[in-house]
Amino acid sequence: MSILYDERVDGPLPKVDKAALLAELREQLADMEVLHTQEDLKPYECDGLSAYTTTPMLVVLPERIEQVERLLKLCYQRSVPVVARGAGTGLSGGALPLVQGILLVMARFKHILEVNPEGRFARVQPGVRNLAISQAAAPYDLYYAPDPSSQIACSIGGNVAENAGGVHCLKYGLTVHNLLKVEILTVEGERMTLGSDALDSPGFDLLALFTGSEGMLGIITEVTVKLLPKPQVAKVLLASFDSVEKAGRAVGEIIAAGIIPGGLEMMDNLAIRAAEDFIHAGYPVDAEAILLCELDGVEADVHDECERVSAVLGKAGATEVRMARDEVERVKFWAGRKNAFPAVGRISPDYYCMDGTIPRRALPGVLRGISELSEEFGLRVANVFHAGDGNMHPLILFDANQPGELERAESLGGKILELCVKVGGSITGEHGVGREKINQMCAQFNSDELTLFHAVKAAFDPRGLLNPGKNIPTLHRCAEFGAMHVHHGKLPFPELERF
Repeated sequence: MSILYDERVDGPLPKVDKAALLAELREQLADMEVLHTQEDLKPYECDGLSAYTTTPMLVVLPERIEQVERLLKLCYQRSVPVVARGAGTGLSGGALPLVQGILLVMARFKHILEVNPEGRFARVQPGVRNLAISQAAAPYDLYYAPDPSSQIACSIGGNVAENAGGVHCLKYGLTVHNLLKVEILTVEGERMTLGSDALDSPGFDLLALFTGSEGMLGIITEVTVKLLPKPQVAKVLLASFDSVEKAGRAVGEIIAAGIIPGGLEMMDNLAIRAAEDFIHAGYPVDAEAILLCELDGVEADVHDECERVSAVLGKAGATEVRMARDEVERVKFWAGRKNAFPAVGRISPDYYCMDGTIPRRALPGVLRGISELSEEFGLRVANVFHAGDGNMHPLILFDANQPGELERAESLGGKILELCVKVGGSITGEHGVGREKINQMCAQFNSDELTLFHAVKAAFDPRGLLNPGKNIPTLHRCAEFGAMHVHHGKLPFPELERF
């Protein structure tokens, strides 16, 4: 891979004696499972971004918080780096292990500790699956709103680490908007509570700072999430368009009309065909793009909003607007969208899932730009968008067995993210930076901003032992990338000016 990356913060991390560390772990934490053979370590060499692989030095699988506490204290004393991992579904290499470090797997902490219908919250361990929270709350007609496409498998700890979103985050917010409290262990093994059971707490908002920090500031041991009452009714409109630009403009016009849908998703023709062939959701395969717009609330309001949105879509150039006939079809419409990623995997040997965010007004131009870049690099791109909040997921199709295609896909992905920055957006919306987007951080932030990020990291982790080499690039790396002069929207990529 051509990515500029190393495992350091302000200098090389010390070499770790694996045999000595293993012996000490067995002595001090005899009841904790430790994997150390090549055969046992191999399954943990990557997260959901399988293009990057590193075999960890050791993998530990604790089952009690006290084990994690003792482990962190030991690693801090010995200056051993630690990378936390949940379900391993992340798509930015955030849980990529280190050759000279411990991979701390929190997947066995999977208990729902409390569901409180009166207070509308749930306390859960970090290994609890996202969907399991809503299933536990369902008997009380409550649910947990953030719903990433991987919700059947991804863990809440990982959701907090990456500030995950989902198809309904336009109306109900990202993970950070649906948290009350997080219990963590610091790099030194000390317990800390961020947030509170109340809606607000005094002092700095460290809960918001910690959410999305990608395992660089502490280890999550417990999460208290908000639960919402299930809407009385939910309706989904499916609108077809003969161009992706028209569909992109329609998104902004719906919001401009004062309507905030529960979900507003967009797919282009390549994604439509792949999803329809896989799920048989009833999508129009001849459409250049579709919008899925869900409206929820009380019956009278939803009926009125459906009529208003239908009128907006018609004026925006929709060739067809239809409503899901019943709950079965509504679920099927969403199943097609939520399975777009695996569906695309059926039509290409490999694909590279990008994650960027742009202002809604920029959607038509960015779609046009992605099309031009796709032709320039000779690789197909299937576009899937959380269109309502501008979070896009271009899926770059390639064949890793063909020489140079992986590198071309990576370069194309980088250009797409730089385009997002160019139009006033961000290089990530919910997948995080991890290792994948470390270069593009240099395109979005200047040296002063990156220095401040490193200062925040040092306040929590002065030795740089938690997930080093991820999320925040060193200034040295940005100098190599050639982006240190980026400031106030100026990019070192003049070719993007055409967009």
